[in-house]
Amino acid sequence: MAFLRLASRWPALSKFGVANPSLHGKSPPLRNGFLPLTTSSAVGKSASAAATTEAFRGGSSQAVGHAPGQRKDVLDSSFDDAHAAYKSKTTWEILRAYIVYTLCSSSYLVENNMKLMKIMKAVMGEKMFTALMKGTFYGHFVAGEDQERIRPTLERLRSFGVKPILDYSVEEDLSQEEAEKREVEAESPMSSVSELGDEKVQDPVHGLYMDGEDGHWKGGAGRSLVEGTMPQFHVDKTFADRRYKVSSARTYFYLNEATCERNLEIFQQSLQAVAGATYGTGLAAVKLTALGRPQLLLQLSEVIMRTRQYMAEITAKTAQANRSSPEDKGNIIGKHISPEQLHQKLQQTCKLSEAPVKKFLQNVTFDQEGLIHLFPWSGIIDENLELSETFLVPDIKSGKMVRLLTQLSSKEEEMFRNMIRRINVLAQTAEDLDVRMMVDAEQTYFQPAISRITLEFMRKYNSKKALIFNTYQCYLKDTFNEVVTDLEQAKRQNFYFGAKLVRGAYLEQERARAAALGYNDPTCPSFEATSESYHTTLTECLRRIKDLKSKGKPNMIGIMVASHNEDTVRYAIEKMKEIGISPEDKVLCFGQLLGMCDYITFPLGQSGYSAYKYIPYGPVNEVLPYLSRRAQENKGILKKIKKEKKLLLRELFFRISRGKFLYTPKGDYTPI
Repeated sequence: MAFLRLASRWPALSKFGVANPSLHGKSPPLRNGFLPLTTSSAVGKSASAAATTEAFRGGSSQAVGHAPGQRKDVLDSSFDDAHAAYKSKTTWEILRAYIVYTLCSSSYLVENNMKLMKIMKAVMGEKMFTALMKGTFYGHFVAGEDQERIRPTLERLRSFGVKPILDYSVEEDLSQEEAEKREVEAESPMSSVSELGDEKVQDPVHGLYMDGEDGHWKGGAGRSLVEGTMPQFHVDKTFADRRYKVSSARTYFYLNEATCERNLEIFQQSLQAVAGATYGTGLAAVKLTALGRPQLLLQLSEVIMRTRQYMAEITAKTAQANRSSPEDKGNIIGKHISPEQLHQKLQQTCKLSEAPVKKFLQNVTFDQEGLIHLFPWSGIIDENLELSETFLVPDIKSGKMVRLLTQLSSKEEEMFRNMIRRINVLAQTAEDLDVRMMVDAEQTYFQPAISRITLEFMRKYNSKKALIFNTYQCYLKDTFNEVVTDLEQAKRQNFYFGAKLVRGAYLEQERARAAALGYNDPTCPSFEATSESYHTTLTECLRRIKDLKSKGKPNMIGIMVASHNEDTVRYAIEKMKEIGISPEDKVLCFGQLLGMCDYITFPLGQSGYSAYKYIPYGPVNEVLPYLSRRAQENKGILKKIKKEKKLLLRELFFRISRGKFLYTPKGDYTPI
């Protein structure tokens, strides 16, 4: 990223058996925990084409004014420069890319790709099938089988100004029936349903409550609470296979705690590979559903949303008393309500004894601007936390302490602590290696918990620089508000905020699930609305960055524009200029998947912007589900494929006409 720094803790690297980056060159100077981002300010199609053509012929395309050894090409903002896009590739790789994209244009091949690959493997045998995959789909979309075999790919990317986000892309090839079984059968240790049943809370007053006099739980029908009004946070068999209508995101199904430990080891190895093979400039991607039982994320997500409902009710009553109106629908941090105001409201409404209210109020998080959280959320990253007894609130209707979290068994409490321990191990490893860890976004029914946990790890580990990053899906209607709320928390609690902005990977599934289960569709209604959400969110981030700069404060915000949409990339570049943020401010970077949209990534990296490729790796047979998704995703973006194929043919004919068919890529760029 533009705001990432090289690994500088050589003893920590030696501890993990990682090569010393100092052997490969001197690290650039650091400031405020971020790397400098430099680029030529000149943008022009003709200049860029001329520069890269000259470089192809053996000349130099170094932009005027750059010091020797700091090669920067002029950026063609139309992203129509075939030479800049593919000078990092051999001619065979260009031909292979064209063949792969052509195959991805076939509906029959894409829709039946997994079946066809299995037939081919049975007919050809393991060795020939592996060779065929490496020569086609695997070779195009995957960097290699392990962290050693991917090094040549990473070195070449680096020599052309591009850095990696490493992603171990192995998945289980489960049938739909097996996936459903793992998710919905409560008696199964793999299920996303609690061992104590799938409780659904409609109104906490009708469920279990704590008596203000003796402190014991009473009421309710045993443990069964009233049928719920938040169906999005409960498992439904129709959508138990979380791969349903999802083509562009990895899915982890819980098997047991041992599998989660194995995933932890794999993610640690990715962090070590980032520290070694990328000299600390890359990132490692992780998914929280790989590190624990998804049911726990479901339940915690429901707590978070019920907390917002509770706060909305408190705010509405407080606002009514103050003859004002709340600004939003429940995000606490934007309300600026003091603990004294909250206490007064509870005293007026509740019939509780003073002790429970005081105990509750002692745990709220606030600063001089008012409330930040109702609960001590930092406690959820404490491995000794007992969730079931944490999320209690005074109900303003009944005057009783009510539980927002459906009860967990002792085994489930242990599972949650194990999940938190694994995330903490990864965060600590990232800190020891001085590399960055990016937490991927997932479905909306998991995301509130994922974002909350990630933000608390940001607060713990991002005190000096950005180590942990969250991901925000801009096809969701609430993304702007979520980002603003998290930015505000980072500002008020003084930690570095890092975010990857994506359009999103679960659009079709989210819409289908909302319609089937009867809750409001959380997604934007159109592509244009998603673009507006993305651009509005990005603009707000840049505005805050500019505000920090104008006030002479350290830059504590870093953003990755992770998009294959060239209009969005252009928008980001233009908005930086419009707002007055220069590349030297080290705040923005760009990312695309390996094997997709090279015509965007490489021109950006070669012109001095901080550019990344999402790098999948893993054994051939174990990444077939990933390859299947890539084929399906490419089928869904035929317009982009059309442009990519046009540019590939242009470069191929250029090389043939110039007698450069045996061209060997040799880059001399230095990534930011």
